[in-house]
Amino acid sequence: MMNKEKEAYKSIKEVAEILNLYNSKNGKPNTHTIRYWETEFKQIKPKIFAGKRRYFDHNTISILKHIKYLLKDKGMTIKGVKNYLNENSKLDEVNNTSINAKNILKNKLKKISKIVKEIKNIN
Repeated sequence: MMNKEKEAYKSIKEVAEILNLYNSKNGKPNTHTIRYWETEFKQIKPKIFAGKRRYFDHNTISILKHIKYLLKDKGMTIKGVKNYLNENSKLDEVNNTSINAKNILKNKLKKISKIVKEIKNIN
């Protein structure tokens, strides 16, 4: 495998090598497994450039590693992994929403305190 920067996009072959997905008969990387997972899991979103070649960023590779772990090491089914990933993404959305709501409230409170101080200074 070529020596690329950590954040650089990786080809599907490089990702198969990272995930240690090899055909036991011929020793070649199993890229078809990644393409199949791409159809099953909405969280896998490779960049597709000219020539319909797939390129994966660091975040997508992390998701693929997690999927492989759940399927191969934990023995979960595709449906089970889908449910697991969907539940965790909903929790992330809730956490992000609550953090954003807190920031909005903080900003509004700052504005209100500033107005109250200005009113006190008028009297």
